[in-house]
Amino acid sequence: MLIQNDRRMQRILSGLAVAVAILVPVLALASGGGEHHPDSGAQLKDFGWRVVDFALLAGIMIWALKKANVKGSLAERQLQIEKNLREAREARETAEAKLKEYTEKLEKANQEVDTLRAAMLKEAEAEKQRIVAEAQAAAAKVAEQAAQAADQEVLKARTELRVEAARLAVELAGGKLGAAVQKADHDRFVQDYLGKVVQL
Repeated sequence: MLIQNDRRMQRILSGLAVAVAILVPVLALASGGGEHHPDSGAQLKDFGWRVVDFALLAGIMIWALKKANVKGSLAERQLQIEKNLREAREARETAEAKLKEYTEKLEKANQEVDTLRAAMLKEAEAEKQRIVAEAQAAAAKVAEQAAQAADQEVLKARTELRVEAARLAVELAGGKLGAAVQKADHDRFVQDYLGKVVQL
């Protein structure tokens, strides 16, 4: 659009230069009122040179303006700025889209981490419950085995005491110890035997 305006301006300037070149001599002749002066040839010659000078000056100015291409360079600069702005807008939109995409990915990753953490906590709690249950079962088994072992030791001790008591009773009954054992020793043996039986 700026290029079209530049061409239109050049046409207008060219048209004005041609109009001035034609109208100035016509107006000069018309202002003379038809009178002929003796130096009218010299005046026309002078006027002609002035028109040529003006046309050359207008041509040089038009050529300099075209060469400088001020409007063209301004138009190019404006187009470059518009292009840069458009590219910056596109880059910003692309960056915003990437930011939105990465934000969504980060949110999804956070949700996955939360889900994994919840699953790990649940699994850890289940493992804890299993270990506690196994420990309780092992403790109960050990306690049961200890009770059985204690019962067996008690039975063994009772059996040994009965055997010992029977042996002592046989010896006492047989009179082997009758002479050697006095009344105090006998009472002491009986008390020891009764004490062992009471402890069982």
